[in-house]
Amino acid sequence: MQITFNSPLVSTAWLLEHIDASNLVILNASMQKVTDNTDTAEHSYIPNSQFFDIKREFSAIDAPFPNTVPRTDQFIAASRKLGINKDTAIVVYDDKGIYSCARAWWLFKAFGHDKVAVLDGGLPQWIAEGKPTTKKYINRELGDFNAALNPQYFKFFDDMTAVISDANCLILDARTSDRFNGEKEEPRAGLRSGHIPSSKNLPYAHLFTHNLLKSPSEIREIFRKLIDKETALVFSCGSGITACILALCANYIGLKNLSVYDGSWTEYGSLT
Repeated sequence: MQITFNSPLVSTAWLLEHIDASNLVILNASMQKVTDNTDTAEHSYIPNSQFFDIKREFSAIDAPFPNTVPRTDQFIAASRKLGINKDTAIVVYDDKGIYSCARAWWLFKAFGHDKVAVLDGGLPQWIAEGKPTTKKYINRELGDFNAALNPQYFKFFDDMTAVISDANCLILDARTSDRFNGEKEEPRAGLRSGHIPSSKNLPYAHLFTHNLLKSPSEIREIFRKLIDKETALVFSCGSGITACILALCANYIGLKNLSVYDGSWTEYGSLT
């Protein structure tokens, strides 16, 4: 059975039903939060999972700022090592609900692979429902994945002056309100507090009920209160991770003209 997706989200029930599908690859894209120094990983995985290593395999390793987009050849090689083929359907999850897996989802879409979805509720929801787990990852044969980066999915520092002054473009920042407003120090040493000029704040946690994303109608209302006449949205955060949660939610409710500021506040706050 060949898997296809008609939504950027799949449920735990759906994944359990399709877990052995021949063209399905399941990726654990967990990573530690910069605001949390404790190791909160469950060290249990959904069966048939592999590790999607954002920090070491799927970011530009030598870049001056964290978690930035890797080179196309790097992304292709790392994806092939995970057994991903051109026709593979991918489900991504993480150990916090929906956190860093949204970055994995956005990267695949940016590199032209649309057959990718996020597990709603992630590993916490899976475990809470008593679904099976394993202590081991699986290995797959080398895949034939190919990719080309669509530049419309990301904004970079040199783009931001034009974005800030564009009345048709809204910047939404996914950080907590105290960080956005400069009332709390940034977790990265030496990084100044504040936010990008003209941006508005949408803390990503406001889009969840416990581990699960809110309904499309609830998410639509949240975005409606922030969007005025803008026709394009640029998402930012600390380092480009939780900005992708906003992108996921915007995609989920059918919004278009979406992009993520790759360096986000870590870059902008350092270079301005």
